[in-house]
Amino acid sequence: MLATLVIGLREGLEAALIVGIIAAFLKRNGASLKPMWLGVGVALALSVAIGFTLQAIEAGLPQAAQEGMESIIGVVAVVFVTTMILWMKKNSRGLKKELEREAAAALGSGTTWALAGMAFLAVLKEGFETSVFLLATFQASTSAGAAALGAVIGIGLAIGIGIGLYTGGVKLNLSRFFTITGYFLIFVAGGLVVTTLRTAHEAGWISIGQQPTIDLSWLAPIGSVQAALITGVLGIPADPRVIEVLGWLLYVVPLLAITVWPKRLRPTGAAVPKAMLGAAGALAVAAIVLALAVPAGSGYTAPASAPLSNGGTATFASTGTAAKLSVTGGAAADYRFGGSSSTTNSGADRVWSTTVTAHPADRPSSLTLDELVELTGGRIPVGIDPTHAPGPYTTTWTSTSRVTAYSHGDGLVDASSRVRTVVTVSAGGLNGPRAFAVPDAQAAWSVKAAHVADVSDAIAAAQTSAGEAMLWKLWLPLVFAIAAIALAVRALRARRALNSSISTAQPVATPPAPATADVADSTTSSTPTRSTTYAAK
Repeated sequence: MLATLVIGLREGLEAALIVGIIAAFLKRNGASLKPMWLGVGVALALSVAIGFTLQAIEAGLPQAAQEGMESIIGVVAVVFVTTMILWMKKNSRGLKKELEREAAAALGSGTTWALAGMAFLAVLKEGFETSVFLLATFQASTSAGAAALGAVIGIGLAIGIGIGLYTGGVKLNLSRFFTITGYFLIFVAGGLVVTTLRTAHEAGWISIGQQPTIDLSWLAPIGSVQAALITGVLGIPADPRVIEVLGWLLYVVPLLAITVWPKRLRPTGAAVPKAMLGAAGALAVAAIVLALAVPAGSGYTAPASAPLSNGGTATFASTGTAAKLSVTGGAAADYRFGGSSSTTNSGADRVWSTTVTAHPADRPSSLTLDELVELTGGRIPVGIDPTHAPGPYTTTWTSTSRVTAYSHGDGLVDASSRVRTVVTVSAGGLNGPRAFAVPDAQAAWSVKAAHVADVSDAIAAAQTSAGEAMLWKLWLPLVFAIAAIALAVRALRARRALNSSISTAQPVATPPAPATADVADSTTSSTPTRSTTYAAK
């Protein structure tokens, strides 16, 4: 509630200030306020419509897509609040004068519709930012009702303060107000960074850095005031993950350093680009050290053989584009695979399959009626009339095996065979052959489930370890490198602007006056000079 109250108050006050100044100009010049209020009303309606539209779109999406959309909204909200904080940090002192200057210029165009358009755009901008930021905060809050109430109270206070400023009944130090609320919003936005990273993980976009760090449940028990402050307002969960802590620190610490650092300790003049280049160099060194010092994660080598549930073993061998699976035991056979496709089943990266059709020679060549009934589940098969076709029957057996193998690298993760056996009977009084599917448990086989679970867990652990190594070896250095480049570019621009201002400020030297042509000779050149000097005196 507190977070949404501050958001509504701050954003609403920005819009109220603009509208108030425009209204004052119109009233002072005897112009109608109707065009301005029309622009404000349309902008408010569009802002509310944007918020409801985003909420409706999200509600109609599947769960994973909802988490993804929440992540996108969170990123946009963090960008909005960051630019707002930095802009207000730089412009809050002269905000009123700047708005008055722009309003005067708009009024100078000779029509109140220019000011109406200015009010429309200002309110629409603040309304759109408020809608996105509040929507992201609602999603991160523990109580949507309390969050909505806080937003309403904040916007109501902003309107009241705006009216007071317009009528002169309220005096407010805008610079101090925006500075204090800016500090608070930095921590709110830091919580949004954490929430965005968590929803991105739940959407399947981020899988690294998910190890738990500290347990804050003792500090913020569910339902307590501390939980409402830490989780509800600041957006910090009771079980922050590694990447969430990193994201919070990388956002909050630099922004606090920019906004809170005492003005008397900040570099000025020529020291500004030097300080920026120094910070850029430190970030570049940190990126290089992490990239070189952090060891890369090692992969897992799966075993080539695996035990089967029927007592045999399966051994896998791959040549890249083809593979062979040798099975021992009761269903001994060799299977060859001509190709594979990618998969993520049980941690495997490739799946191989083949179909083998055989005519088993160890099956009986004839069956009695009782044997056929036993094979087909205890019932007389459809199409057999014991009165006219009492048997015995001549049999032909066909066995079709669908063999599937899952591999990780050159090792075997899982394998199985699904067998379909068909017996075709003829003679014994039958008018023609009849085919029946019969179970064949002896021919089917599969890798033991315990082995599959152990290998899958080992693969997952190795992949997690490699992912965590990439977080510290690649992604964090990349963030440092991007920040270093941005600082270096800003430093070069600052140095260029400083040099330009220095060269412009330097006075132009006046060249000496040329010798006059009426001087008779050099022996008397000092006399006119003296006389000129005296004359000047």
